[in-house]
Amino acid sequence: IMADSLYERLGGTEGITNIASDLIDIHMANPRIAPRYANSDVAKVKNGAATFFITGTGGPAVYKGEDMLATHKGMNIDSDEFVAVLDDALAALDKNNIAQREKEEVLYILYSMKSEVVLV
Repeated sequence: IMADSLYERLGGTEGITNIASDLIDIHMANPRIAPRYANSDVAKVKNGAATFFITGTGGPAVYKGEDMLATHKGMNIDSDEFVAVLDDALAALDKNNIAQREKEEVLYILYSMKSEVVLV
């Protein structure tokens, strides 16, 4: 039997939308990351994060944004800031009562994108 996709185990579209929204809220409160969003349309950023996650975890959404490399090119994100993002992601997952296995899978996916985000 096929195990439920990560998308399903994170609560589907509603669950992932909540996680993404919390993640951006946590980013906005994180002095290490908040300046990145100073001139952002927060609703648009939340929607982009949610659809990216839904698509990336096996859900039905169609992500229409740029790829990770294009999104982060020239932002000069260093390893410390990248780790701060992962810390915030963990906090958002905890806030949504996501189980350990799913947290590990999400963090693995995020960490695997490091080369497309850090100092590109």
